[in-house]
Amino acid sequence: MKDIKTLGELKQSGYVSKSIKDELRDNLRTKIKSGKPVFEGVHGFENTVIPELERAILSRHNINLLGLRGQAKTRLARKMIELLDEYMPIVAGSEINDDPLRPISRYAIDLIAEKGDTTPIQWIHRSERFFEKLATPDVTVADLIGDVDPIKAANLKLSYADDRVIHFGMIPRANRCIFVINELPDLQARIQVALFNILQEGDIQIRGFKVRMPLDMKFVFTANPEDYTNRGSIVTPLKDRIGSQILTHYPESIAIARIITHQEAKLDKAQSDAVYVPSLAKDLLEQISFEARESEFIDAKSGVSARMSITAYENLLSTAERRGLLSGTDTTTVRLSDFMGIIPAITGKVELVYEGEQEGAAVVAQHLIGDAIHTFFPAFFPKIEKLERDATASPYANLLEWFFAETGFELLDDASDEEYRKQLDAVKPLEDLIQKYQPNYTPEDKYFLKEFLLWGLVEYDKLSKDRVVSGYQFKDLYSNYINKL
Repeated sequence: MKDIKTLGELKQSGYVSKSIKDELRDNLRTKIKSGKPVFEGVHGFENTVIPELERAILSRHNINLLGLRGQAKTRLARKMIELLDEYMPIVAGSEINDDPLRPISRYAIDLIAEKGDTTPIQWIHRSERFFEKLATPDVTVADLIGDVDPIKAANLKLSYADDRVIHFGMIPRANRCIFVINELPDLQARIQVALFNILQEGDIQIRGFKVRMPLDMKFVFTANPEDYTNRGSIVTPLKDRIGSQILTHYPESIAIARIITHQEAKLDKAQSDAVYVPSLAKDLLEQISFEARESEFIDAKSGVSARMSITAYENLLSTAERRGLLSGTDTTTVRLSDFMGIIPAITGKVELVYEGEQEGAAVVAQHLIGDAIHTFFPAFFPKIEKLERDATASPYANLLEWFFAETGFELLDDASDEEYRKQLDAVKPLEDLIQKYQPNYTPEDKYFLKEFLLWGLVEYDKLSKDRVVSGYQFKDLYSNYINKL
């Protein structure tokens, strides 16, 4: 079809025009019948969001995706490009992508009237049929719909009463395309009102011109529920004109969250090859986001973006990579102490409530890491009860006695892998506990598990952990009191 260059050739080819909503609908039907994934690369929505989105497309609806930050709303909208035909014909030179068989602009109608079947045709790829606008308070009707252009009027020596002096805004230029308005509640109410006619009747009005242009568009809006109270709201008549409102959500399991993080993290091959990440470390990283969404220090209405896990994972690998570079080794393994390197990725991604502000963002981040360890600990080792009748019968008695007998045990941040392993191997009860409760644990992950055991005992108030200049010192919980006496 791309070889067709004129309107006459297009007619002879048997090409049939269809609206963009019918185009999306037909291509979606074909994909569903073939069993191919429709929104590939979007995980966790297979049984919730995606079926609702498919129903909305089949219903030819404009869509509002409503959800908290980092819930793949914009990604879903961009994925809809793949449901468009690969190429679409337009009248060459048209500002608003005029359909050669159904022109609507003054330019295209006049050109076809003049040249007839020799009217030149241009083909545009589906990647050029996606327009996106972030709603901000300074957006004007002229930006979105259009205005009179005095420079065009002067150059063409036309009266302001001539519709050829109109300069089209983003929406007319997105005719026969997908148009996304992100954060719709941030758009001023008077600007939202300007969308009424476009959504319902499909036409535009500019500066009092009697111009009826039946635009053919697919609108997708995104909105955050928090915005309804903080910054604005979607006016009721506009909500009434949006066909389907679809609620998005965060990943519902650690496994799905891991897939998303691994897919989205920006890592080069050299970094991935240089740093080995134990499976437990990946799970802990994702659990931090789950803990954050339930934390009393964090505003639940604001949400905790999936971007937090992604940037935290990048920071985690960079922390380990930096240590490897300092020690002169080509490869290294992530340690639990490396999780302190992800704190900057957490503090900028969460909105704290008053209690959280009092604690401080960095302290809250450390609490979240501790909470993740606390949650995972019983899955690997015997649960620690708050009140134990006989401490000597505890499975951790030998390990706690080892720490009681020692003055202290330090794990240094920049210790080489050899020194790190040597330090952990020196604590013989650690090896005994792992052999007893996790005998089949992978050898390459065993040292991370040993460190995890120490941090877990700290979270359950069996050991104390103090930050020293270049690492962490683990002690018997009561040694500080005894030393003071």
